[in-house]
Amino acid sequence: MTSIPTVHPDPQRRRLLKAAAGSVATAAGAGLAFPAIAQSKPFNGLKLRGAAYQHGFFNILRKYIPEFEQQTGMTVDLQLSAFPVYNQQADLELSSGGSAWDFCNVTFILAARWVAAGLLSNLDDFTGNRKLTPASWNPDDFVRGAQLPYMDKSGKTYGFAWEGGAMLMGMSRTDLMKKRGVDTPTTFAELQKVCDAVNGQDGTTGFVSSNLHHWFLPPYIQGFGGDLFVDPPANITPALDTAAAVEGTAFYTQLLTKYSPQGVLGYTEDQARAALISGRSNIFIHSSSWVTSMLTSPDSKVKDTARVTRMPAGPKGDFPASNSQGLGIPKNAKNKEAAWQFIQWALSPELSARIVKDTGHPSICRRSIIESAEYKRVNTVNGQDLGKLYLEVLEQPGKTRNYMAYRTVKEFPLVGDVVNKAVERVVSGQMPAAESMKAAQEAALANLRRAGVKI
Repeated sequence: MTSIPTVHPDPQRRRLLKAAAGSVATAAGAGLAFPAIAQSKPFNGLKLRGAAYQHGFFNILRKYIPEFEQQTGMTVDLQLSAFPVYNQQADLELSSGGSAWDFCNVTFILAARWVAAGLLSNLDDFTGNRKLTPASWNPDDFVRGAQLPYMDKSGKTYGFAWEGGAMLMGMSRTDLMKKRGVDTPTTFAELQKVCDAVNGQDGTTGFVSSNLHHWFLPPYIQGFGGDLFVDPPANITPALDTAAAVEGTAFYTQLLTKYSPQGVLGYTEDQARAALISGRSNIFIHSSSWVTSMLTSPDSKVKDTARVTRMPAGPKGDFPASNSQGLGIPKNAKNKEAAWQFIQWALSPELSARIVKDTGHPSICRRSIIESAEYKRVNTVNGQDLGKLYLEVLEQPGKTRNYMAYRTVKEFPLVGDVVNKAVERVVSGQMPAAESMKAAQEAALANLRRAGVKI
């Protein structure tokens, strides 16, 4: 599997959704701004077709869509399928020049390829047109780090982010850490020290992870000064056998072999999350929605001892992974202006604020919403400002160099596969890190050459 980790449907959201069920019906009087062109109903009777993958956000959005339909006269057919199924369908639909969809999810790991191939519409044509988009919609309000995957080299925009993922560290047993005399780790060395101190105490392992190593490993490689490619996106020669890559792999795999549950190589994200919220594992470093469930899930047994913080930094810097998902319009869509009205509404400041208030959904990508008092109120749990941490990580790649560029180059999936296998060989004892990463480098080069990439 070469997909990015999907966001887990947080049980807190399900509880809040129940409480908010009655709010949607009365929302017409809540002051939600609809685009002026939509209110004039030039698309009356139009059936708008869109596709995305199954995600909690779209389940929430569906509850509000009747408002959009009533105000605009359109009907919206939103097709949702499993993440890998959707990606396969979307890749085929877009690359074949299809026109079955008016809007679609622009998948993070496929965005660069779709943008480079000219398969999506330039959304700046819509945001820059005051007849179609009011200035108050403000495209610059979207966190730049979340927007980078949907922009081409000249800065044109082909998607707007509806979902952000920020890698944070969840610690479930700070009581054991205190008892063992160790504090929250801020460096790789301290992380290893904490794992060593807690592992085996009260039936708890020091660390846990899942089988998406192409997501978990790169921050360690970058923390030691390396990357998956030489200089992405300009130079995509794989760099898996460098000293930094080997050192990062050796460190990460030691966390798996020495401090993680038996059988961790086969762990899914759900299994890792379960180990964390039950207190069977102390540290899980993953996207925010996965680790914050220690504090929000009704199944959590560690709410009183759980702590969420930034991922530790390596000797060469701090590179927590981040990702996003966007909404865009296929190049050959039949109803582009109508599709833009839907995207504009779905990601508007007004609806985004309502979704946070009604449901507690945290993965909004508008800075004004993330920094709002309501967002902070909803996302401050046990005194921990989860929104602040989320924003810090989400915006970091847009502040200096885009260290997440490796994941947005269109060839990443070909390299991600060999990274997974390289980690598995080390953890299973088949090869040491240096030998396994050398094999990974050779396999990555071969994959790229077979795909016609000039290295």
